[in-house]
Amino acid sequence: MRFSIIKVLQLAITLLACAFLLVPAIQSVLAGLTVNYFKGVSSGLTLKWLWKVWELYADSIFLSIWLALSCLVCTIIIGVPAAYALAKNPGWISRILEEFISLPLAVPGLALALALLQLYGTMQGFRTSWSFILVGHVLYTLPFMVRSVLAVLAAIDLKTLEEGAATLGAGSLRRFCDVVVPNAMPGILAGALTVVTLSIGEFNLTWMLHTPYLKTLPVGLADSYASMRLEIASAYTLIFFVMIVPLLTAMQWASNRAQRISA
Repeated sequence: MRFSIIKVLQLAITLLACAFLLVPAIQSVLAGLTVNYFKGVSSGLTLKWLWKVWELYADSIFLSIWLALSCLVCTIIIGVPAAYALAKNPGWISRILEEFISLPLAVPGLALALALLQLYGTMQGFRTSWSFILVGHVLYTLPFMVRSVLAVLAAIDLKTLEEGAATLGAGSLRRFCDVVVPNAMPGILAGALTVVTLSIGEFNLTWMLHTPYLKTLPVGLADSYASMRLEIASAYTLIFFVMIVPLLTAMQWASNRAQRISA
């Protein structure tokens, strides 16, 4: 009897948490499909707000996707070898370097953006290009990739695996590509999920770095809420969900599959 009560309480708490998270999102999405926000669903349903958002912010949507994918590539290229070097050379120097890599997490996004503006603000060509925002996203998300991969490498006997590959004649690059990367794949995919999520949804840093011609999804969303009617802003939110949810679901599936294979 007591066990049944505990299960009911757990289910009730889970449903309440889901409702707390989903109800505002559902309400916002419905507002983007109604003719008049203030009258609600009773005013009728329409897709015209979605087309309006696409006309106004298609460039922002594609820019966010491009930035997230570019950020993912950069963090993998930088983060995986960095995590491998830290795992292969444990010690106080590695710990200091790890904390240094994680430093952007402790700095507010606005402060990090201000530092980038002070450093690169006079480089006009770079300042007005999408790569300037990409630098900020990489700095902000790189610690998540490094820590995810480092956690996986720390859990395996990396030294024994490398020694076994070396006895078979594998060089350092071959060992990294054929031994380290496959074993670190669950961490890479978990880090990739975090990097893509944070890059697409990052606002504070991007708001400071963007230009009128370089608006990402969150910046465009804030702009639509501030300057236009709520139906358009809500339709923008719906498009955001349509773009991000399938991507995150696919990456979560790939991460779980990699964990099952490695197990």
